Amino acid sequence: MSDDERRADIFGLLRDESRHHTARVTPAGAEWLASAGPYSRSTLSLWTAHPTAPAVLPCGSAFDVVNAPAIFGRRMLDRLWSQGPGSGPVAAYRGRTLLFAAPGTAQRLPSLLSWEEWGGSGPDGRETAPPPLLCHGTGDAVTVPPLSPGPASGPRWLVAPDTRHPWLPGPDVLLWACVRAARDRAASGTGSVPLPPAAARLPQSCS
Repeated sequence: MSDDERRADIFGLLRDESRHHTARVTPAGAEWLASAGPYSRSTLSLWTAHPTAPAVLPCGSAFDVVNAPAIFGRRMLDRLWSQGPGSGPVAAYRGRTLLFAAPGTAQRLPSLLSWEEWGGSGPDGRETAPPPLLCHGTGDAVTVPPLSPGPASGPRWLVAPDTRHPWLPGPDVLLWACVRAARDRAASGTGSVPLPPAAARLPQSCS
């Protein structure tokens, strides 16, 4: 089977699934994901053969990823959609929320977080500073969910990529979401349990 035929097969599969499901990767979204690596056609061919298998993709070219504890990441996502500009693709894996961000975010966000004044506390005395975040950028790789639903314990899309050129939040937008999520966390008096990251190798910390 030629590369073009394999590409048509995977796109046909995604079109069929999109008729019945929401939050699924579209053909254009699959193209965008594949563009993160140097061999996009090979990646699409692998997905044709194994559409329910997760993949490991490099960060730094098509996207960076901000990796947060699940509860705190969901708070960030809620703020992005309820009070902000929305989000790019978002995944969940091993108790973590992975927010796909504009390239360069992994380099800039840590310094923005360190400059922020996190004074104040919630009703239980908890400081408003966020829990440790992980930033995946150039030289890192992350596990992304499969194109088709895989095992329940595996990675899954919360906001699936659906366009060839998705809007991705930059460091300023994610700092804004982080500040608001941290205030929510302090006000509620609840934290999040640290769990293993989804990265293929350990990135720099965002805090």
